[in-house]
Amino acid sequence: MISREPVFPANRHALYEQHGYSAAIRSGDMLFVSGQVGSRADGTPEPDFAAQVQLAFDNLAATLAAAGCTFDDLLDVTTFHTDPEKQFPTIMQIKQAIFPAPPYPNWTAVGVNWLAGFDFEIKVIARIPPVVQQAENA
Repeated sequence: MISREPVFPANRHALYEQHGYSAAIRSGDMLFVSGQVGSRADGTPEPDFAAQVQLAFDNLAATLAAAGCTFDDLLDVTTFHTDPEKQFPTIMQIKQAIFPAPPYPNWTAVGVNWLAGFDFEIKVIARIPPVVQQAENA
């Protein structure tokens, strides 16, 4: 049987409880992070688009940190956008601040017509650093 350990950030927001899912699942040295959105602590969407994207990355950072990871540990990124053509300049500006130099993770962007009241979502797969794994096994 494959081991699955749920991971939640310290400031776990209402969406996880309300919709019955884990922020991330750790399996071996891999971390599979559920789609992170620009939700406030109570689960409501941040109305300003740029702030919503930044908050989605902040929520992702908190989930990664709960597993001992950072953006440097990302292998695979998938983002979902309700209006990609209009939104990309804003997203790319925020992305550039988070990933300022190579090596970049691979990235797939998908246009969608519904994100439960949100306009941007980011889902990732990360490798948990060996030092974190060793500390947990000690």
